[in-house]
Amino acid sequence: MCPISIDPPIENPRVPVSAPLRFDVSDLLRAHGFRRAVRVSVPLEGLGASAATVAPDDPLDLDLVFERVNDGIVVRGTIDGRWRGQCSNGLEDLVVGFSLPVGELFEPHPVDGETYPLQGHEIDLEQLVRDVVLVELPLAPSCGPVEDCPDADEHRWDDDAGSGDPRWSALSELEL
Repeated sequence: MCPISIDPPIENPRVPVSAPLRFDVSDLLRAHGFRRAVRVSVPLEGLGASAATVAPDDPLDLDLVFERVNDGIVVRGTIDGRWRGQCSNGLEDLVVGFSLPVGELFEPHPVDGETYPLQGHEIDLEQLVRDVVLVELPLAPSCGPVEDCPDADEHRWDDDAGSGDPRWSALSELEL
């Protein structure tokens, strides 16, 4: 049976400033079952969708464990952060926290779309973080149900009252 080693969490070990999500895992590659806890807080540029973004001044907090397995290195843990957007109902500014689970394999010969590359003795978590966070960002952020939104009445149409968008008025005259 292989020994299991769990070291205390480390803060960006042996990582150049230009690549805050690149980690040297040569110590883990020596034997199966070795683990290392990693905690890092890092801002990430250009992380957003059309309606919600993670601002660079809102760092992401990664609380991860790297574990050596037969195929490579498994990365498990959570990514915590906040996204900013505008309520699609009432147009209020929103800031919403999130905590997302991570469980992915880094291997020397990655399967496109399924695993991530283990590049020699290093792993780069940037693409993993982007993939996990972008999938969870809302396409139409909302502060809750339309009825509960404080300003929704000011910004939505009330078709029963006839105050619809005038650009669509020609369609109401069509006979179907």
